[in-house]
Amino acid sequence: MDPRIREHAEVVVDHSIDLSEGDDVVIDAHPVAEDLVVALHELAADRGANPLVVQERLGERFNRAFLRNRDEFETPGHIEALYEAMDAYIAIRGNANVTEASDVDPETTAAYQQAQQPLLEERLSKTWCLTQYPAPANAQLAQMSTEGYENFVWDAVNKDWDAVREHQSQMVEILDPADEVRIVSGDTTDVTMSVAGNVTLNDYGEKNLPGGEVFTAPVPDSVEGEVLFDKPLYHQGREVTDVFLRFEDGEVVDHSAEKNEDLLTEVLETDEGASRLGELGIGMNRDIDRFTYNMLFDEKMGDTVHMAVGRAYDETVGEGNEQNDSAVHVDMIVDMSEDSRIEVDGEVVQRDGTFKFEEGFEA
Repeated sequence: MDPRIREHAEVVVDHSIDLSEGDDVVIDAHPVAEDLVVALHELAADRGANPLVVQERLGERFNRAFLRNRDEFETPGHIEALYEAMDAYIAIRGNANVTEASDVDPETTAAYQQAQQPLLEERLSKTWCLTQYPAPANAQLAQMSTEGYENFVWDAVNKDWDAVREHQSQMVEILDPADEVRIVSGDTTDVTMSVAGNVTLNDYGEKNLPGGEVFTAPVPDSVEGEVLFDKPLYHQGREVTDVFLRFEDGEVVDHSAEKNEDLLTEVLETDEGASRLGELGIGMNRDIDRFTYNMLFDEKMGDTVHMAVGRAYDETVGEGNEQNDSAVHVDMIVDMSEDSRIEVDGEVVQRDGTFKFEEGFEA
């Protein structure tokens, strides 16, 4: 076994979820990630924890078969009971075929996600970690060799997360007490939103591994303006390009996409909250230096911001503030490396990808 797999497992167990004696941990993984699952079992044994492997969330062929043969769904109580009983949850991305679900009707998927929402809420209420195994199919999607993708993934995962936390805390200190944020990129993106009273979180490899972002929740009805997401979105096995959203009073009132606009429409029509923003994230991990069609990595890229339509994370919503609720949470990315700026309460805090606390910043 590649020693980096063991190191990856140690980061998950010791840094991300802090697995303890007696913990019941559910590991959701495709068989392609078996080596990482084996390493996690070894460490669970060392720490006196109790692992159980499922393929519920990250299944491919069997899940496609289910969705293509049914169009009405209910929340599965036996799976909900499992999640209620567990102490920790580890989801490992890794695919045999990244386009396996591409021929599932988006309307069916939306209905399925609505039925699954109680499961999502239960998982998010527990200690959890989402990470990536460098499977060949994911390397192919990223247009990289298998070895090159392995190096990319493990360089992004196996690092000094305390140093990342310290660096990113400078942006948390700027954003957490803020009232308003404005994102401008070229002549295609100019959007403002209130974050007043909401909480800014520092993602340094705990729940998402790799980490490398600072994120918060917009006040749902405050978002105004237009955004062109110039990085592709890869969702439900299909690529959606050049997503354009126009917001009024927090709601998407106009949208378009160059490719697979029908899928974007289905996402926005999933439920009432799907047409509002649930997250504003600022990418700060410059070790993630290329776009790989994997949002777990792509949203962390330095010189980017991302916004998610749909559900806001509980921890980012301040006491007394409204939380945007939805069965979906779909992130989309804006390149901020050129002709771009982030303003916080009227002050430019990032220009062309460089933060005010970094060398080379020009106000």
